[in-house]
Amino acid sequence: MGTTKAEHFTTEQNELATLTKAIGHPARIAIIQHLIKVNSCICGDIVNELPLSQPTVSQHLKELKNAGLIKGSLEGNTICYCLDEEGFSKIKSFFEIIDTYLTNKNSSCC
Repeated sequence: MGTTKAEHFTTEQNELATLTKAIGHPARIAIIQHLIKVNSCICGDIVNELPLSQPTVSQHLKELKNAGLIKGSLEGNTICYCLDEEGFSKIKSFFEIIDTYLTNKNSSCC
């Protein structure tokens, strides 16, 4: 696999790439949807909702947390996860720029 040459892109571009890559898997979308539905939960609850093993769910949670899309707090011997608003705010801003462009575009191209 080739290198991305991340140093040639802005910090914002690299952050957005990390965020969107993290949500680029259906299991991670399902985890996010579950967190929205229940407002917060522990890892075991998520495992019961998905057709995946506990280690696989943990790996997906790790990817989402490393990207800054979820955060977790230790409660006893379990971790309670919730959405990290800052990460989703960056994604929202990016898609708002695209939406504004598409809404205000005067002519079609290609």
